[in-house]
Amino acid sequence: MTVKTFIFNPVQENTYVVFDQSRQAVIIDAGCIFENEFRQIDSFIEYNNLKIKHLLNTHLHFDHILGNKHIAEKYGVLLEAHQSDEFMIDTLGETLEKFGVSLKVQGQPIGSYLTENDIIKFGDSELKIFHVPGHSPGSLCFYNEADGILFSGDVLFRGTVGRTDLPYGNYNQLITNIEAKLMNLPDQTVVYPGHGSPTTIGEERKNNPYL
Repeated sequence: MTVKTFIFNPVQENTYVVFDQSRQAVIIDAGCIFENEFRQIDSFIEYNNLKIKHLLNTHLHFDHILGNKHIAEKYGVLLEAHQSDEFMIDTLGETLEKFGVSLKVQGQPIGSYLTENDIIKFGDSELKIFHVPGHSPGSLCFYNEADGILFSGDVLFRGTVGRTDLPYGNYNQLITNIEAKLMNLPDQTVVYPGHGSPTTIGEERKNNPYL
């Protein structure tokens, strides 16, 4: 399985295009918003002859959903995310104003709800869903056991965890869920977070001061 990372929008959010030898692919957290960012991801998809099968969100904070409408319309895929974060789509414009982001963005509705233990299939690959609330009510992580890869969204980062001072955040819930659902994965599991550089479960188990 191949993971291509793009860093998009003023918040420096990680957008992932994930594919295997079948050329079928998923996009995780489409944060692209500017025309040059659309061109970057579209050119990569075209150059690699990828077929986009799923548009996934780890959660629906504004910086992770800015490109969803573009991706959904261009590639004919429906947004898949947890229902508990759905209200954030309706308040997207208000949230952007609150954070001082002067962008006009139309939210993309959820087409299919994801929840604990669901399996996302594309090509010869699978992603298992973990529901890990605390950063947001609907925060999800996507796990590929075969290749030892976890897409953690804003739940787990190198040396830290997701912030919980935003509305609907819950620190105790976040830590409890990380320890119960993520820290029992193999040490060598590579963690691709929503911002910043990758890490591993083993590294975070040993050195993350919050766990």
